[in-house]
Amino acid sequence: MKPKIFIDGEHGTTGLQICARMAGRADLELLSIPEAERRNAAMREDLLNGADIAILCLPDDASREAVAMVAGNNRVRIIDTSTAHRVAPDWAYGFAEMDKAQPAKIRGARHVSNPGCYPTGAIGVIRPLRQAGILPDGYPVTVNAVSGYTGGGKQMIAQIEDENHAEHISAPHFLYGLPLKHKHVPEMKMHGMLERAPIFSPSVGKFAQGMIVQVPLYLDDLAPGATLESIHAALVEHYAGQSIVEVVPLAESAQIARIDATELAGKDTMKLFVFGTSGGAHVNLVALLDNLGKGASGAAVQNMDLMLSA
Repeated sequence: MKPKIFIDGEHGTTGLQICARMAGRADLELLSIPEAERRNAAMREDLLNGADIAILCLPDDASREAVAMVAGNNRVRIIDTSTAHRVAPDWAYGFAEMDKAQPAKIRGARHVSNPGCYPTGAIGVIRPLRQAGILPDGYPVTVNAVSGYTGGGKQMIAQIEDENHAEHISAPHFLYGLPLKHKHVPEMKMHGMLERAPIFSPSVGKFAQGMIVQVPLYLDDLAPGATLESIHAALVEHYAGQSIVEVVPLAESAQIARIDATELAGKDTMKLFVFGTSGGAHVNLVALLDNLGKGASGAAVQNMDLMLSA
């Protein structure tokens, strides 16, 4: 019997991309709710409880409500793409490549929290250095990032694409999260194994899909002997043996004049770079991904496949 998958919120940006990735898959039975019935709580509850895996593409409060709808059904497993459960201790964090033990945790979990797009890039470069002892306790980490505007969902898509929208955004690039209280910071801190919350400065560019996340570091403030080369080696060792996260060779990075935020648009992988000058005082760690790929919908499908392989 084919596993039954229900995407609660399938008509939103993340849900539509998940549906597109599942199109044509003969190994799954996709349960669906008509768009006109998407607020029909009774129909949603029936579909949620009839699924083997429910993927929640909802705001935080609606995700909590959906989880409550299946609280007494131990058969249903959940992947939540909202922020609601990303630091919950009883939920598996759905970034399989961040740790050697993480795939098994996801595979065996009933509840999996899909990572945020920005945290995927930030944790992707920070956690390996914490585990290797290169990034010391208390280091004041800063994370600077730019995302495609689809990360803001249908509302921001309309604001940018519709020139007649009452709140049309014409800027080619803009900062937000200016009070430095962004909802992604707690998961960056927890899963990045940081003692101090990072300073996170997000921004949006006038391109639909793509993302660049930067974490600049002072080498003198890292573990003794830390170099551009040793940092790169730590990332290479951390991600050895898997195909989703690529650590770009230093020689290749040295030849790059610019990074295109849209390079991985439509793909579910991530590239990591270590930029700087050999013997210099600084490095810039850069993660490149699609905000709707490895940063959202692609990661959800990867997590689903891991859970179905249990």
